[in-house]
Amino acid sequence: MLCCSFLILITLGALALKLPFSTYEPISWIQSAFTATSAVTVTGLDVVDTGSVFTPFGQGVIALLIQLGNKVGFIQKTVTKAAFNQTDTSTLVNTAKSVLLFALIVESISVVILTLYWLPEMGLQKSFFHALFYTISAFNNAGFALSPNSLMQYVEDPVVNLTITGLFIIGGLGFTVLMDLYKSKRWAKLSPYSKLMLISTVIINVIALLLIYVIEYDNPKTLQPLSEIGKWLAAWFQAVTPRTAGFNTIAIEELKNASTALTIMLMFIGGGSLSTASGIKVVTFIVLILATYSYLRRDKGVTVLRREIDKESVYKALALTIISAGVTWLAIFTLLVVEDAPFLDIAFEAVSALGTVGLSRGLTSSLSPLGEFIIMFLMFMGRIGPLTIAYFLASPRTKKLRYPSAQLSIG
Repeated sequence: MLCCSFLILITLGALALKLPFSTYEPISWIQSAFTATSAVTVTGLDVVDTGSVFTPFGQGVIALLIQLGNKVGFIQKTVTKAAFNQTDTSTLVNTAKSVLLFALIVESISVVILTLYWLPEMGLQKSFFHALFYTISAFNNAGFALSPNSLMQYVEDPVVNLTITGLFIIGGLGFTVLMDLYKSKRWAKLSPYSKLMLISTVIINVIALLLIYVIEYDNPKTLQPLSEIGKWLAAWFQAVTPRTAGFNTIAIEELKNASTALTIMLMFIGGGSLSTASGIKVVTFIVLILATYSYLRRDKGVTVLRREIDKESVYKALALTIISAGVTWLAIFTLLVVEDAPFLDIAFEAVSALGTVGLSRGLTSSLSPLGEFIIMFLMFMGRIGPLTIAYFLASPRTKKLRYPSAQLSIG
């Protein structure tokens, strides 16, 4: 059902983007389908420049696809229900309404801030449209921009930097955490998941910020030419964008190899469960670390925040990570076969597509038709995969018999 919903949206979106009044110049069917897929899967990779190729109508279609792509599917409702531990349909509906209302409030505040900020430069109509488009794209972690260089012209602008990063951090936390914060209002009353998610997000963002700042500090093509405040703003933006949105304020292809490797890792980790971000999810990553730590300490169970994590959650985390890593490796290998491009660029592109991030080292626009189809599949798989796998793993199967245990030599 979820797959069909996305496929229908992508098909309708591709048809709408192919209309003569959607673009200033004709685009191919595969370019239209690629853009629609990227929008519906809230990725942000594009084979044509959104701002110069698409008319305001076409840009509006993309914004609508981003909004709809994040809120469809019966299975997603089922997973949401499980995530909130709710069995009553009316309670689930009320929660969904609260989530939508919260999203509307956050997006409205952002639109007002950005409209007022861009008003002197662009005028009312253009500033409002830009504010609305970037708000939708950022809050839904899509990464679509109306400029070919994303947000690089605002690299030292605190208003744009903090507003946009605030949007995709909130969107990347996940509705479970947001609703828990709204209902609990006190740290002590938050669920263990929400606490773990918030603590992990802060730690990962701070570590990434410091690493990007130190690594890129003397890079003349990224941070070096900026003021001290500009360096911190650019490092902050680059630290938080890989796990969620896919905007950039510095040239991604000019990052040092160490920063590129860090970005790939952050894209693979992703954001929170039931958020607008993808990846294996932050808590999945933390659970694996905690499980490894517990094994090294010879603990009998995995504990965090004075709670023991059940074995099924550990198995799910391991399964999701292995599946994601396997699909990533297969995608990189396939792209290396069909594309004549450096390994690092292809690996970056594949992880970005599967993680529905949208960052690129400039490879997207030069992909062959086959390469574009592979990236489209990865974006679709990245959006569908984690939810589908989680739904499948959430259905336990009762074994009718048990076999004798066996010890295997590991490592």
